[in-house]
This record gives sequence, structure tokens and C-alpha cells, in this order.
Amino acid sequence: MKQLHKKFADFQIKDLITRYLKKEVKRKDLQKVLGIKKTRFFALVKRLKDDPENFSVSYSRSIPTRTISKDIETNILKELDTEKDLIKAKGVPIRYYNYSYIKDILENDYNQKVSLSTIINRAKAKGFYLTKPKRKVHEKEVITNYPGEMIQHDSSHHRFSKYANKWYLVTSLDDYSRLILYACLVERETTWVNIIALKVVILGYGIPYSYYVDSYSVYRFVQGRDSNWRNHYKLTDEADPQWKQVLNDCGVKVKYALSPQAKGKIERPYRWIQDRLVRTCYRKKISDINQAQLVLNSLIQKYNHQWIHSTTGEILLFKSR
Repeated sequence: MKQLHKKFADFQIKDLITRYLKKEVKRKDLQKVLGIKKTRFFALVKRLKDDPENFSVSYSRSIPTRTISKDIETNILKELDTEKDLIKAKGVPIRYYNYSYIKDILENDYNQKVSLSTIINRAKAKGFYLTKPKRKVHEKEVITNYPGEMIQHDSSHHRFSKYANKWYLVTSLDDYSRLILYACLVERETTWVNIIALKVVILGYGIPYSYYVDSYSVYRFVQGRDSNWRNHYKLTDEADPQWKQVLNDCGVKVKYALSPQAKGKIERPYRWIQDRLVRTCYRKKISDINQAQLVLNSLIQKYNHQWIHSTTGEILLFKSR
């Protein structure tokens, strides 16, 4: 049903009500014409009697401007300025502002609730905004049908804290549920470090059907393509590194990604974890790897138990059960 001011002009309604007041028409008949109920009708009668010269049923919908307190404004700009310093820091894998992270900081550290759009608007107005490049389309992603069918395992080498040297982040993720099963920071990546990751995952979650990794030397023997001594060495996959031998003993197959884009499912959680790990370590001025591991543990807990995954639309722990 159309609104009254869209069906009749003000002078038409004023004329009809005036005729009612003169007892020229009945109220019920007039209500049917106007398409309104008794309460609304008498409200219009009263409005006409009170101010006949300015009588109108039209109205302009005013959208109230939302304002935030000075404290919230100050904290938003403070955190944006911290982000700017982090982006400028050398050797740290941060290139863009993370407004969702700032929103979480305001809620958790300052107990201040503010919308993401408000933070973004402040960032644009104050010059804390960088356009992100378009992400590359993943060439191929393995599709699984149930938890435990395949574990994606990987490591990355970054300067996760401005106040420390580079560390390795070793991570295992269930391909189907996206649940992160293992995440550990180490100063040196060795075969033994990756075997320990296997032990934690298998004893904690059971034996998977397969592992999905890249062609890093810990996971796969790859013969140098242009070696002058090719005849003196075994060719690719003719020898199994220790990490793969452990999986062979457990009856677990190993699959290899042919490109970084093919490991898209683990790259996205990596970006989420790495991004927040670096930002938190920077704000807390963490230089010790053990303290950074505590931050990482907290992030994994949030990722698995609280974060609603953008692809599945679910909290990950619930999907994995």
C-alpha cells in the first residue's frame, strides 16, 4: 500500500478533512478513500485544526549523523599511525592497512565498539589508505570430501617481529575443514622439526589419507635440472627424504603441488595468521620467539574456535567434528 503523501497532495487531504468537519462526508467513507484507519484519521484532523496554514502530510526522512567520542577518534588515529609505521618498517611482510585488526584492538584493548566502515572512512579522510592489488587466481585447488582426507603442510620464512630476526612458521591444515592442526615458530627449519609436526598431528587427530606439500627439499628429492654430474645422482623421486619415509611407514600418501597457486587453501590462512602475528608482535615489541609463540597460540585458538570462515560460513571447529 502506498503511503498517504504519495497518493494525495496536501491540498486534497486538507479539502477532504475540511468537508468532514463541515459534516459534508462521513468519516468511514473518507477513511476508505484515504486508505487509513481511525487513529490515523483523527491525528490528521487534529493536525489540521492546530495549524491549518502549515498542514502537510509530507515529510523528509532525516538520517541522523552518527558521531563517535573523541576518545574513540583518538584511538583510531593512534592505531592507524602505528599501522603506517609498521608498513614502512624494513623486512616486515606488511604492505597494507588492516582495518579489521584495528576494529578488534578497539574492542579488546580499549573496550570501544566501532563499525568497520567508520574506521575505513577515518582512514581515507586522514590519508591512511592504500589500494590493494588484485590477487592472482588460483590455477588449481585440490577438492576433498571429508576431514582427514588430506593435510596441507607448509612453512614460511619471514621477519614476524620488527624486533627480531626471521623465524620459520611451520603449519598443518586440514584441507576439507580448514582447521589448523599445527602451528609452530622455529629459528631453524630442519627435517626433525617437520617430523615433530607429523607426530603432533597424527597423535592428536589420527592418521590422514594423504599430505599435500610443495617440492621443498625436506619433503621431496628433486634432481638439479642442469647438473653436470647428473649421471652420478638419482633422479627426482628416486630417493625419499626422511620426512617422506616417516609418512611411508605410517601408510600416508604424499602429494606435491605444482605451483604456489595450487596451495591456495593454506595460503589464505597463512596470510591471516602472519598478518595478525606481525602486527601484534610489533605493538607488544616482542623479540623472543617463545613470547611470539604465545601470541600465535592465541591466534590459532581464535581462528579455529571463533572466526567464521569466509568460504564455509562456519566456525571451523564445528565443521571438523
